[in-house]
Amino acid sequence: MTVAALSPARSPAAVNPWLVAAVVVVPTFMEVLDTTIAVVALRYIVGGLSATVDDGEWVLTSYLAANAIILPITGWLSAHLGRRNYFLASIAIFTLSSLLCGMAGSLGQLILFRVMQGLAGGGLQPSSQGVLLDAFPPEKQGIAMTLFGFAALIAPVVGPTLGGWITDSYSWRWVFLINVPVGLLALAGCYALLRDPDYLVTQRAELRKQPFHFDSIGLSLLVIVMVSWEVMLSKGQEWDWLGDPFWRIQTLAIFLRWVWLASFFGSCITATQWSIFVHCANATSPRAASSSFALTSRSMPPALRCPACFSPCLGMMR
Repeated sequence: MTVAALSPARSPAAVNPWLVAAVVVVPTFMEVLDTTIAVVALRYIVGGLSATVDDGEWVLTSYLAANAIILPITGWLSAHLGRRNYFLASIAIFTLSSLLCGMAGSLGQLILFRVMQGLAGGGLQPSSQGVLLDAFPPEKQGIAMTLFGFAALIAPVVGPTLGGWITDSYSWRWVFLINVPVGLLALAGCYALLRDPDYLVTQRAELRKQPFHFDSIGLSLLVIVMVSWEVMLSKGQEWDWLGDPFWRIQTLAIFLRWVWLASFFGSCITATQWSIFVHCANATSPRAASSSFALTSRSMPPALRCPACFSPCLGMMR
């Protein structure tokens, strides 16, 4: 099968870029909104599920940790699954998990569904940026990024106010259920308007011809780093930081240090590896890599070529 046969039926340029921006920014707004909308409703959530406030904080922590895990490998997933397919799947799973969160019968179920929601929502922001940069001509890409930034900045500000109003007027469950109709509309709009550009279709066809590479050890290290870091920052004040008598914070710090040492001695970031990371982290759009990032391997100081949060995911970026 030729590359031409794999090309989309119509060119993305035939679609009005402002329509594309409208349908793409909505799921991004939803994903960022969910980082803060549940904060005000937390006491109502734990009250309705017969849990403590301290345990209820995992509703927030689990979502942020899941977001942090999936974000660095979004480019890899988009390249292998197709950006349009991955974007649509993320919206669908995010909407479904929001429905499940609203129907949760226990705190454990809610935390599990929040993890699903975070894993699905983590890829929405970088994917939407790639779509916007490909939909708009170069002279209007600044406007597109301004629109994206506006949605990403307004959402966490609106979240607590909207969450408080929904909780007082209806129920805490509608803090999550409100995503369902919006998500379905966004899914329908993206399905109708989005198409992968030709260079991504070609890239995906070439990847299919190559042997499949995935570093499960790298993913494991990435999960350890992100989860340990997020939990330590979220629970540090509650657990008295390094004075924690149960050694929970100390254990998380040991995990972080161990992974850093494993990354340093096992897979030190060379200049070439750093350039690969920058390229693959923005694989959703080569335009984004060239216009949004000026960092190259030569501009990176040696001390920054081995950060703990980057080294584990290099293997998955092959």
